[in-house]
Amino acid sequence: MSKTLYIVRHGNTFDKGDTVLRVGGLTDLPLSKSGEIQAGKLAEAFANIQIEVCYSSPLKRTLQTAQAICNGHNLPIQNAEFLREIDYGPDEGKAETDVIARLGEQALQDWELNTIVPEGWNIDPEYYRTHWAKFMASLEAQTTLVVTSNGVARFLLDALALGVEDRKMKTGSVSKLTEKNGKWALEYWGVRPPLQEG
Repeated sequence: MSKTLYIVRHGNTFDKGDTVLRVGGLTDLPLSKSGEIQAGKLAEAFANIQIEVCYSSPLKRTLQTAQAICNGHNLPIQNAEFLREIDYGPDEGKAETDVIARLGEQALQDWELNTIVPEGWNIDPEYYRTHWAKFMASLEAQTTLVVTSNGVARFLLDALALGVEDRKMKTGSVSKLTEKNGKWALEYWGVRPPLQEG
């Protein structure tokens, strides 16, 4: 029997007009107003998808997003610490203009496209690849939902040796993977509702 994994990136933590900061695992922000709307759209998108198990990082923004989806399925949310967003080191809580000034645009582009860790960020890629690999190997449910952050989600692609042109998942977006005969395949990456299921 095949398995399906949905990866969801939490909704917005900043609204239009706010100064957008680089927020990692050390900053526990709740969803903003627009983020709550995104969570509602995700709940609608998953209303007719049979989910058996829900996992989330312990951060407020991911838990709120997971609750919006999983409450409709009457499912408890299981905490997975490895899903906590990455540590941006000296850039944690800084405006993107300041981050670019420190690192340069090329360093951020290398991160977004190829997950090359910028100088100063406290990230161990092998930690995330290993935990994703163990997590995927442990899945028993037919359909699993994971709610996490952009920095963590991208390492799943490495763990499964899957490639995409742009690893960044937009806020409030979904990625879908399916497994058949022990091999995982990527159906789509970083799609916002409505989802094209079928």
